[in-house]
Amino acid sequence: MALNALEQQALTDLDLSRARPFRLADRLGAVRVLSVGLLILAWEIFGRDVNPLFLSYPSAIARATMQLLTAGEFQRQALGSLQVYAIGLSAALLLGIALGLLMGRYRLAEYILDPYVYALDATPRVALIPLLLLWFGLGPMSKIAIVFLSGLFPVLMNTFSGVRTVSASLVEVGRAYGAGERNIFAKIILPASLPFIMAGIRLAVGRALIGIITAEMFAAVTGLGALLIRYSSALATDKFFVPVIFLAVLGVILSHAVELWEKRLAPWKETERAL
Repeated sequence: MALNALEQQALTDLDLSRARPFRLADRLGAVRVLSVGLLILAWEIFGRDVNPLFLSYPSAIARATMQLLTAGEFQRQALGSLQVYAIGLSAALLLGIALGLLMGRYRLAEYILDPYVYALDATPRVALIPLLLLWFGLGPMSKIAIVFLSGLFPVLMNTFSGVRTVSASLVEVGRAYGAGERNIFAKIILPASLPFIMAGIRLAVGRALIGIITAEMFAAVTGLGALLIRYSSALATDKFFVPVIFLAVLGVILSHAVELWEKRLAPWKETERAL
């Protein structure tokens, strides 16, 4: 069937509108890389004029990184921190999503758990670290507990909010078509609240990273937090920046990984943003 001029123009405009976001994303990515490059260049130039006790510069940090990697110390401490981080964050995400779904769906569960959740969420994690160290000692269990508490509440509260935003009419339509409670959860509530859950996971990733470093700085025995304490005490500013930059890069990578995961699990949200 031949297309008239208006239909052909509409298809052309549609193709252009689809291609435009990709070109815009490429430009924004180039701007981002350029800004980071300019920052590093300025830091290298002006950082050399600052007392090295107060601020190092990129080339010195690169040399310190090679020294630490050659000695193998940084890898050992980073691996220990990442293991604790992964265990604590995984437990926080599993329990946080489960409790958020439960509290958001059932009023009774909300009334029972609500006081404890809000009380613990309002308590600064730093205030709990000495108590957790007393209970679990200086080993990995105390750090896992701190990471768990740091990552639990962002995902729990976001999941709870996501379930509460699900339209009651959608649930009623599902029931009208004979859907049971399990299918309502799997087919209606979970997909509708997924963007909130992913936002909570993104927050939990960062909060848990702060939690593990704070715990290790309190214990000052092993891990990247212990390295920060050691290098700051020795006034080794170039070495101090190595774990700092590693943690910053790790946080960015994890945040982008969660964002990509969200695009795969909830592609309709990306379509809504494009519109």
